[in-house]
Amino acid sequence: MSRVKIYGESLPNIPWQDKPSDFTGPVWRYSKNPITGRNPIPGVARIFNSAVVPYNGGFVGVFRAEQTDGIPHLYVGFSKDGIVWEFEKEKIQFVNEKGEPFMPRYSYDPRLIKIEDTYYIVWCTDFYGPTLGLAKTKDFKHFVRLENPFMPFNRNGVLFPRKINNKFVMLSRPSDNGHTPFGDVFLSESPDLIYWGKHRHVMSKGGQWWQSLKIGSGAAPIETSEGWLLFYHGVVLTCSGYVYSMGACILDTDNPSIVKYRSGSYILTPEEWYEERGFVPNVVFPCAALCDADTGRIAIYYGAADSYVALAFTTVDEIIDFIKANDEATNDDRSIGI
Repeated sequence: MSRVKIYGESLPNIPWQDKPSDFTGPVWRYSKNPITGRNPIPGVARIFNSAVVPYNGGFVGVFRAEQTDGIPHLYVGFSKDGIVWEFEKEKIQFVNEKGEPFMPRYSYDPRLIKIEDTYYIVWCTDFYGPTLGLAKTKDFKHFVRLENPFMPFNRNGVLFPRKINNKFVMLSRPSDNGHTPFGDVFLSESPDLIYWGKHRHVMSKGGQWWQSLKIGSGAAPIETSEGWLLFYHGVVLTCSGYVYSMGACILDTDNPSIVKYRSGSYILTPEEWYEERGFVPNVVFPCAALCDADTGRIAIYYGAADSYVALAFTTVDEIIDFIKANDEATNDDRSIGI
């Protein structure tokens, strides 16, 4: 029984591996990583940066699939155990609310969030530049694409898994068309998923080297008795290129533009071959987290080197303790963000 309570569902079949006895970090890798390989289905070269949720006693995922023509699109996958996946052979066919085809030019880095009885997908799409796409489904067979939430340029959109003050709430990272030095996380709310406003600044890129260029929200926030637990990525520009690491923070439950605690140290950084070597080397990019409210176990899905999906584990007690012990949230982080 964990000290920190997760407000969520029981998930007894959560993918899990106990922490190695000689490991001291707060997050540990699955020993059989990566869980996807190269050329997983015909016409797809790599699957990575993908999102997973429980579904019908097993698991379903929306996966970033880099096609052999170099264009990324979203594919559905199903799994009994959250580790071994079977992918649909065709990319998701989006329609508008009239049932007419409404396909994006490209789609990448999806997040998948269940709110009430509906599953929502947020991804990076093309709208005269990269911005956020939004769609919904209830059966993972029919996908209705909604209006794009924001104008370009924007990435790393993540919905909270429930309404706050009767509003949908989304984290995002406004940017420019490339690897921008403007890399802060913001929050917006909507009564209907069409009109978005009441924008608030959440947190800036950090003073620490690993998140000194930009940051971006990762998995959908997990509600706990300490606040919203958020895994995110931080980026640094080194002499040999960009390095993406994973960080974590805790947001206020009722006013999530307020950062209560923020770890000054990363919780995972590229060290294994599948993170350091690939199409884009040195990338750890979290996109999803499963949690079991009964045990406090958390399984994190992350993209590795823009080539693979990998899996890591922690517990709510261990990660919350680590964040609080290494807290370096600034006064600006702790403000309401106006």
